[in-house]
Amino acid sequence: MAVARADGTAHRPLQPFTIDHFRAYCRNLVLDDGSTWEPEEFQLAFAEDLFGDETEVWLIVPEGNGKTTLLSGVALYHADYMPDAMVPIGASSKDQCVILHNQAGGFVRRTPGMDKRFRVYDGYRKITALRTQGRIQVFAADDRTGDGIIPTLPLLDELHRHRDFRLYRTWRGKLDKRGGKLAAISTAGEPGSEFEDIRLKHRATATEVTRNGGHVRAAGSGMVLHDWAVENAEDVEDMEAVKEANPLPTITPETLRRKRDSPTMSLAHWKRFVCNIATRIEGDGISPEEWDALEEKDLKPNPDAWAIGFLDLGWKIDTTAMGVLLWESTTRRVIAGVKILEPPVKEAEIVPGLVALQKRFNPVGWAFDPNAGGQQMVEMLDTGRHPDQGGVEFNFLEHSQDNAPMCLAAARLDEAIRGGWLVHDGNPDLRKHVLSAVRRGVGADKYRFDRPPDAKGDRRKKYPIDALTGLLFGNSVAVAEHDRPKEPIAIWGASR
Repeated sequence: MAVARADGTAHRPLQPFTIDHFRAYCRNLVLDDGSTWEPEEFQLAFAEDLFGDETEVWLIVPEGNGKTTLLSGVALYHADYMPDAMVPIGASSKDQCVILHNQAGGFVRRTPGMDKRFRVYDGYRKITALRTQGRIQVFAADDRTGDGIIPTLPLLDELHRHRDFRLYRTWRGKLDKRGGKLAAISTAGEPGSEFEDIRLKHRATATEVTRNGGHVRAAGSGMVLHDWAVENAEDVEDMEAVKEANPLPTITPETLRRKRDSPTMSLAHWKRFVCNIATRIEGDGISPEEWDALEEKDLKPNPDAWAIGFLDLGWKIDTTAMGVLLWESTTRRVIAGVKILEPPVKEAEIVPGLVALQKRFNPVGWAFDPNAGGQQMVEMLDTGRHPDQGGVEFNFLEHSQDNAPMCLAAARLDEAIRGGWLVHDGNPDLRKHVLSAVRRGVGADKYRFDRPPDAKGDRRKKYPIDALTGLLFGNSVAVAEHDRPKEPIAIWGASR
């Protein structure tokens, strides 16, 4: 590709897979409004890293900032210049597959001369590059036919919506065979999701981090992250701050204000898809800001404080979670000793954890759900007959997971969070369980914490809440019982 000078002569042809060459290529592509595409600087910065040394490049940017246009243009460019290119695009769903395919196919149909370079197969969601024998093909994230390819540039669209990272890891594992790169484009996800965990971890551990307004570039360990977001959650109503997180020039503080004022716009949607802050959409749960505000660095729990232990048992599918709530004062309750066991869980793992916590904190009782299995284990511990308890005494307290006690427990936990009475050490596993839950209405004015509505089957593992469930047991029992610690503690919430 050559670029003409003002005097009619030509520069030396630009080299493929450089940012100047990519910019010139994009300027030929015709958008659906009939204009040609002028790529923005933030899009070029993403492409430049894609042509660089790092293997994985992510762009996390709010909705409406041209992600699908960018992904389609990158796919066509790579297939047009890489011999035998294989550009699989992993979309979150079949509907998203169609959007991506139509965008890339539209570029081919609208741009003069592109029909000589590409052939579009609408029925197969496939585009072939005639000059290089390359191929672009869109796969739904759960379409296992994507496993059998060797990609040169796999592209993952709306990664936060993918059910899991299985396809991502499959394609990432094959990159070395042809020296490939991987690119992912997304908006923010749900707190506690695998996507958000990776996003936070990379920002925290990257060796090279630069910030400019609402943009953070974090590079290191073979990955570059371009992250556009409102950094301070308190600024989500400040249109100037929100604009800094939306780099597309056509998005202005005025257009953002109109969007925010729409009667159909919810705060949760605004925070997640416009401010790019991880936010639960399917029913408000405990927010990251609320939970993180309760963290106390270098927390030193008082082992002599009055305490209630909590236990939520899981075996084959759910995790088992245990811990202790220390009642240091009416306005200071310390969450300590949280331990989470991944399934499949065995009794031989649970009992030593309970014994260690009982020895360390001496809780007056252990709140648990008797319908979660393990009744024989609990009965043996409660009566001092378990062979592994080593003479340690236990007192188990039944807490039903029926709606009435769980709604009461939810109200009591929310009161403690609002009052700032709970304190924790920032345990990341507990945090994930807390943020995975949503509030589900039960009756007119009551609610309980639960998994998102579609967190069934495999998705139960993606949204674990068992440590939060145990904490609900423990806090509610503690609120009911802390004023009478000298009396034998009652079996609470159900009858044996």
